[in-house]
Amino acid sequence: MTSISRRSLLRTGAAAGVLAATGLPIRAQEAKRGGRLVVGLSGANTSDNWDGRTHSDIFMTSSGQGAVFDSLTEVAADGSLVGELATDWEASEDAKTWTFNLRKGVTFHNGKKFGADDVIESLQLHVAEGSKSSAAPLVSPITEMKKLGEHQVQFVLAEGNADFPYLMSDYHLLIYPAGQIEEAIAQGIGTGLYRNVSFDPGVRWVGQRVESHYKDGQAGWFDEIEFIAINDNTARMNALLTGQVDAINRIDFKTESLLKANPAIRIQEVPGNQHYTFPMLTNIAPFDDVNVRRALKHGINREELVQKILFGHGKVAADSPIGAANQYMADLDPIPYDPDKAKFYLKEAGLDSLSVDLSASSAAFEGAVDAAQLYQASAAPAGIDINVVQEPADGYWSNVWIKKPWCASYWSGRATEDWMFSSAYQEGVAWNDSQWGTDDSERFQNLLVEARATLDPSKRREMYGEMQQILRDDGGVIIPMFANWVQAVSNKVATPDTIGNLWQMDNARHAERWWMA
Repeated sequence: MTSISRRSLLRTGAAAGVLAATGLPIRAQEAKRGGRLVVGLSGANTSDNWDGRTHSDIFMTSSGQGAVFDSLTEVAADGSLVGELATDWEASEDAKTWTFNLRKGVTFHNGKKFGADDVIESLQLHVAEGSKSSAAPLVSPITEMKKLGEHQVQFVLAEGNADFPYLMSDYHLLIYPAGQIEEAIAQGIGTGLYRNVSFDPGVRWVGQRVESHYKDGQAGWFDEIEFIAINDNTARMNALLTGQVDAINRIDFKTESLLKANPAIRIQEVPGNQHYTFPMLTNIAPFDDVNVRRALKHGINREELVQKILFGHGKVAADSPIGAANQYMADLDPIPYDPDKAKFYLKEAGLDSLSVDLSASSAAFEGAVDAAQLYQASAAPAGIDINVVQEPADGYWSNVWIKKPWCASYWSGRATEDWMFSSAYQEGVAWNDSQWGTDDSERFQNLLVEARATLDPSKRREMYGEMQQILRDDGGVIIPMFANWVQAVSNKVATPDTIGNLWQMDNARHAERWWMA
């Protein structure tokens, strides 16, 4: 067996557990126990529950992985990988067999001791018959899960995967007590720093600090946590301004000046891999024609969107989901706004003009409707008539996304290239929101498998670079911009010097990592 190091991110050995069990670059002398954190969060739904397979937005990722439950590994605020319920791991030379040593002395909130059986049963949930877990692509490559001891598990993969320990940090892959999973999902029973006190789906969640936790002295500084569901941006801003909450996610750029003018509030801006998108279903006409897709790519003014929608809080993207926080981001020129070029590709598709519906809602991203209308205006000179359909925020992800042929969406991005591509561009996966597959690019799908098992960094860079170029030129997702994470915090709350940029709100770990000032 050999340990694999990748940009110092796959930390193995006991050092990972000792150095930072929760990945915190905290100012330890300042962090003290006590107080109650109240946070206003978007992304809540009345259908929310403690089944990690269903989690898709910040409210439940913060409540689930960020408070009540743990996963095997965790992406630290600085981007490195550290152990959570696993202390260390090692791989075979071909990266097909991975052995994880598990943390001892951990108990679930109901008193059950944590061990290897819990890991195996929890992961099997995602590939069980009838499961609709979006994390199934991460777990399905595991051909065998072996219990080597009470605190050691081994995974055998169908193909080598140098990023496998990273995938185990996915927020869907929560660890439940074996033999009690239905009860744990119903009641919210995990090994996390905060036990579930009350949960009103789509309204609020309250958690209480667990005593004698394995993260004591490293994380979990608040005595109590309350997350309030505030999906409306204006209401969320007002809740912070009036002191009803101590922090909010996704501030409204249009009224950002109100927050800046308040000396009791500070704004956190963290560049990451979050990207705003317009995915089209490539298996439905007219989007099944690559020339139509190319015409639409030339019909959008990307720089205008960055300035008018993000107010400069981001940068132009080149229709690739791989961002600056990834290791193998290709140096691609974005497709330029060019109505004449768009007309050219329409003619290549046998069309003189094009009329299409574009569904949008604030649920996709703040300003999505405005962005769609700007797109409508920029595409018109090319003979492209975009009919903007304003959809209700409630139910957008279940009724519109991947249901209607073209819509607005967003992705937080992923820590590795394979993780991102496997989640959204691998043929047949649940969250492939453009239905991109072999018929669109057999080369892309083949490279995805090859790059995953390749350990040579230079070869991986070449493969991932080609994949990004394929998506830019032929892909079914228009990605005009990367958006910074922008959130606001009351000065009553202290935060670490380094804020995680994988997900919003410090990788959705604010309940663990922040403390009362």
